[in-house]
Amino acid sequence: MGIGTSVLLKSNAERAARELGLDADVEVADIGTARGAAATADVVLTSGELAAELGDLGVPVVVIDNFVDGTEVRDKLASAVNG
Repeated sequence: MGIGTSVLLKSNAERAARELGLDADVEVADIGTARGAAATADVVLTSGELAAELGDLGVPVVVIDNFVDGTEVRDKLASAVNG
């Protein structure tokens, strides 16, 4: 996943959080940084490929199949935060 796709997912995640009424601080991180950042995260959104590399972070790791699909991002984020 490159910087362009990361920024696209960030934008869609921020929009989804607003639509869901969530107060969210959405961050973009590389694989190494993401492991540390997860310590203060409520949820991690990523690709299936990177989810396998992240392993168990102690928070929900949500696989987004299509970063362009805002509906998918919103629905999966809603499921993750509403448990």
